[in-house]
Amino acid sequence: MSQRKLRLGAFVMATGHHIAAWRHPGSQIDSGTNLDHYIQVAQTAERGLFDQIFLADSPGIHQRLDDESISRQGRLSHFEPVTLWAALAAVTRHIGFVATASTTYEDPYLLARKFASLDHISKGRSAWNVVTTSAATVHGNFGLAAHPDPAVRYERAHEFVDVVKGLWDSWDDDALTRDRDSGVYFDPARVHALNHVGRHFTVKGPLNIERPPQGHPVIVQAGSSEDGKELAAASAEAIFTAWTSLEEAQAFYRDVKGRLAKYGRRPEQLLVLPGISPVVGRTPEEAQAKWAELQGLIHPSVGLDTLRPFWPEADLRSWKLDEPPPYFPLPPKGVSSRAHVVIELARRERFTVRQLYEYLAGARGHWVVVGTPEQIADQMQLWFENEAADGFNVMPPVLPESLDDFVDLVIPELQRRGLFRTAYEGRTLRENLGLERPASRYARAEEAA
Repeated sequence: MSQRKLRLGAFVMATGHHIAAWRHPGSQIDSGTNLDHYIQVAQTAERGLFDQIFLADSPGIHQRLDDESISRQGRLSHFEPVTLWAALAAVTRHIGFVATASTTYEDPYLLARKFASLDHISKGRSAWNVVTTSAATVHGNFGLAAHPDPAVRYERAHEFVDVVKGLWDSWDDDALTRDRDSGVYFDPARVHALNHVGRHFTVKGPLNIERPPQGHPVIVQAGSSEDGKELAAASAEAIFTAWTSLEEAQAFYRDVKGRLAKYGRRPEQLLVLPGISPVVGRTPEEAQAKWAELQGLIHPSVGLDTLRPFWPEADLRSWKLDEPPPYFPLPPKGVSSRAHVVIELARRERFTVRQLYEYLAGARGHWVVVGTPEQIADQMQLWFENEAADGFNVMPPVLPESLDDFVDLVIPELQRRGLFRTAYEGRTLRENLGLERPASRYARAEEAA
């Protein structure tokens, strides 16, 4: 029996990750703003003993309203994630909540307060997915003339994360005495103003909420560009990534873990969680039939739009669907990591245009595995035991149907192999992920003095 256990997150996307999921009868068609749907999904993931549930987010819609296929998209109306997770914390006990928030378009003080509040509301189950926002269409929502370049966004992100962590340390763990007899509520000497002055931010502090139960909510980072890997190595405790082959995943795993030492960190302090989108059938034939049903729901205009980020200058409508892409570009600026995966996949597999968008339709370039519970567990075990993953971000193609399939069929197989827990180990997300609770920077300074 393996002592090391898989870490599993449920990456939920409204009706599901497949781009045609909203048309599938197994989806909840109004899920983006249906609280009961998310309650069901969160409780199913908790029943499956998942570590966390994750919601991606962007501060604006990704497409222009005049795009031909926009009326066929099923993901444009959805909750803001921290608000949603606060509601779901009241109807769950163990599962953690990962919310995406942008260092480009948010304010560090407000973000620190928001996530500290979520950590208290959930009793230590919150996490922040740090993104710089890749969508170039949202700057107009914030009065900006253009979307900042990647180098500027990541420079800002490093400072932003440091400010937020400093604000979370505003109150020492023992600052609040709440002593009725003495009439002393807290010790002002145990509360700290950050007084940060940097290139991008000037923030005084302190935060007006006590230190979160986890010390810091868990820091997550999504992305595999050079800048993204450096940000993860410096600050993240879990990294979400996308690979489609064992060899590429192993190379990434070694690379990002190898960057930790220069930041004074150990390899086990960063969990690598590639995305996997499982299509589960009790037989291989049933799994393939499920996949074929989903693929048959893709409208070609929606399929072609999945290729637009990788061929931004192309007239995609003129391409012949059953021939290979007419050329392979250099990865476009700003989305180089995902573009590398997609373009190399198309080149390696010699996909036609239709085959490529059908592949991307499942999970936008993440690893799609179609098979029985045993076949899916085989692939997960292979990556887990060969330094390609510490766990997975499970991306159900259809919600709630596909998550039910995974919890009912794949989780028992992983447990039978000794790869996954049979009960939660702790009460906080950090405890369940095997991550340390960070000491306050002010406590560390006192110890060093």
